[in-house]
Amino acid sequence: MNDQVTAIAIDGPAGAGKSTIAKRVAKDLGYIYVDTGAMYRAMAIHFIRKGISPEDTAGIEANAESASVTIKYINGEQRVYLNDEDVTAILRTPEVSNMASVSSAVPKVRLKLVELQRELARTNNVVMDGRDIGSYVLPDARIKIYMTAGIKERAKRRYNEMLEKGQECDLAQIEKEIEERDYRDMHRDFAPLVQAPDATLIDTSTMSIEEVAETVKNLVYGPINYGSWQ
Repeated sequence: MNDQVTAIAIDGPAGAGKSTIAKRVAKDLGYIYVDTGAMYRAMAIHFIRKGISPEDTAGIEANAESASVTIKYINGEQRVYLNDEDVTAILRTPEVSNMASVSSAVPKVRLKLVELQRELARTNNVVMDGRDIGSYVLPDARIKIYMTAGIKERAKRRYNEMLEKGQECDLAQIEKEIEERDYRDMHRDFAPLVQAPDATLIDTSTMSIEEVAETVKNLVYGPINYGSWQ
């Protein structure tokens, strides 16, 4: 990895707050935010549109190459494109989440996107979040974090998030889906969700967004006054 750039790798299970914190830290530090999960969700949309079921691994492998996933930064915000269509607004439906959790475990899908993620980190200061960033995608990242929270807390966060978007949801069902996704992510054969040996563990269960963001920034620069140089 280029010694002139810094990569912050944030891994952890669904609903731990990775994306929220990664976006905040990237903005505060002037880094590029790379939401790797959004890339896998874009691939999931592709498979859904092809009529492929989550159980059809052969179909997922056969159709992986026909998907073109790219990211662009517009006004500092990451936008995700699938075959030149901006699909950012439809990435986080339950159907897409379920397909992404399954299809992202397919090696052919992961390998297709990993090189794009690594290239971004070679040439930019990045905050990258996902399931295998510190352990597989960016093993030489300067800062590695494993962010987690209790299942009930993560389910409640996802529930509130969906309510704010006007989506119908059931808290018990969300908790069940998160538990199932944790199991899939942690037990897949290729690049499973694990805490890298040199990653700092942050349990966000009882922490505010501001507290977590400050904790992460302190790992990069120490407890300094960020407002003095923004």
